[in-house]
Amino acid sequence: MADICVLGLGYIGLPTASVLASGGHGVLGVDIDAGIVATVNAGGIHIEEPGLRTVVNAAIHSGNLRAATAPEPSEVFIIAVPTPLAENKRADLSYVRHAAQELAACLKPGDLVILESTSPPGTTRDLLAPMLAEATGLKPGEDFHLAHCPERVMPGRILKELIENDRVVGGFTPACAERARDVYASFVEGKIILTDATTAEMVKVLENTYRDVNIALANEAALLCEELRIDFAEVGALANRHPRVHLHKPGPGVGGHCISVDPWFLVERFPENARLIRHARERNDAMPEHVIAETLRMLAGVESPCVAVLGVAFKGNVDDTRESPAIDIVAGLRDRGVEVRPHDPLARRAPFELADLDTALRGADVLLLLTDHDAFRAIAPDHAARLMRGRCVYDTRSLLNRPAWEAEGFTVQVLGSGR
Repeated sequence: MADICVLGLGYIGLPTASVLASGGHGVLGVDIDAGIVATVNAGGIHIEEPGLRTVVNAAIHSGNLRAATAPEPSEVFIIAVPTPLAENKRADLSYVRHAAQELAACLKPGDLVILESTSPPGTTRDLLAPMLAEATGLKPGEDFHLAHCPERVMPGRILKELIENDRVVGGFTPACAERARDVYASFVEGKIILTDATTAEMVKVLENTYRDVNIALANEAALLCEELRIDFAEVGALANRHPRVHLHKPGPGVGGHCISVDPWFLVERFPENARLIRHARERNDAMPEHVIAETLRMLAGVESPCVAVLGVAFKGNVDDTRESPAIDIVAGLRDRGVEVRPHDPLARRAPFELADLDTALRGADVLLLLTDHDAFRAIAPDHAARLMRGRCVYDTRSLLNRPAWEAEGFTVQVLGSGR
């Protein structure tokens, strides 16, 4: 089997490297963070994902996986680095450029380069191909193979979906796509569909844009239901009984490294024509301010107000806080003079100190639930009542048992409900 170099040992790179190594490939994982490299070489993990620790540990001890801070000559290079947004809502491709520069020093005729990082359509063709050609003197599609194969996994199910999900492989040429298919066929059980690189890039970005637009529709409809004094949860459930309707759930905003980021790639590329996509992004980006405003309304007249925030991760039952709307909500409330005590049993990388549950609740006037962790369902309303100063709950995820909390004397507001 081919030696493989995976550049980037984050939420996608590390699981991908460990799965490849478990399949018998000799894999070198590369990361610019020496701490991450040391952790992986010790058989540990720096991100939480079900089953990942076991797979990484086994891959390291088998000798098929090792980590380093720089790439080495290999037959296959997989770029799995971040593609975040810059402050101007444009794609920051600096990590991709750096990875390309690093691997170019090792690239030789016959090698395969795969870009897995989610990228604006055209990145492989218009950025990566000319960069590698200029740095090496090798022609993509002739002297070496080049492809884009976006990941399509969900946090909390990454290892399972890496193997079971269908995979779209986009080649710089048809021969490049076939060469990349052979790599993924060594571990992917789903279908592997071949296309060109730009189509594959558009597929990934559009998958996340679809979800973002659907969530924006749910969020906008939820605000309308609040004004109508009806409950979006009921409206959505009834609408979804139609066989061709699938409304998503509303929430305090959209986070994560994909859905909240990728649609901007299309707005950047097509500023005049991606108007619906822009509006959806703006609607979802505005939800934290709505939550802040409603929370402040619940605190009206309270001296030295204090809010217990439950959940900092961008979605339930994961530790990932990237682009989480909770971060903006905590910052926004604090900017308005509110004491905020955030609690999250899973989050590992919050930009502020996290409190344990009792510390967060003690003396709080409002319990603000922002993430739908299953653990929050187990919070006893009577326990919260004994610790809190106020009796107000704002549930932005429609997670809590509203009658049970109201039975303990709480006023419960649910995002999307005007009742």
